[in-house]
Amino acid sequence: MTDFIFSMFKDIAFAYLVAVGFALLFETPKRVVYVAGLLGGIGHCIRFILLYFDFGLVSSTLAGCIFIGIAGIYCAHKVHTPPVVFTMPACITMIPGLYAYRTMMGWIRIYTDGLSTQEPHILQETAYNFILTSSLLFSLAIGICVGALFFRKKSAKEIKLGKTLSIKSE
Repeated sequence: MTDFIFSMFKDIAFAYLVAVGFALLFETPKRVVYVAGLLGGIGHCIRFILLYFDFGLVSSTLAGCIFIGIAGIYCAHKVHTPPVVFTMPACITMIPGLYAYRTMMGWIRIYTDGLSTQEPHILQETAYNFILTSSLLFSLAIGICVGALFFRKKSAKEIKLGKTLSIKSE
């Protein structure tokens, strides 16, 4: 149990550092860089815990990203900054780099060697890695968007303008 807790805190720390690094790279305002780090660390921790309990890689990633998306909306109201400023760097901690790398290497091997009988499984492995990479990237995009879609509000200006336009057009 202590190994799991130590691994979990190590995962949070590394994800925090990666999220802060990408937040600085994306020129996130310095006053909210810690928010990107916290969201990235906690979101990756959720993914880590769900993977530990065998929820599957795609569903665990989706759950972590949904947390980041929803918590990002809450944090945006608290720090008066658009949510994308810190939700994007926070979700980058979960990009499937290894599977994308394996996909590209598989395509290169198929291109150079062809579909030979020496390695008949290469096409299957490349297709698996491509589908997994695509699924993980879609779950990242969906997770970030869910918060914005659930908590989407129209401003009073837009509602008033819409009524005014409908009256004038009649």
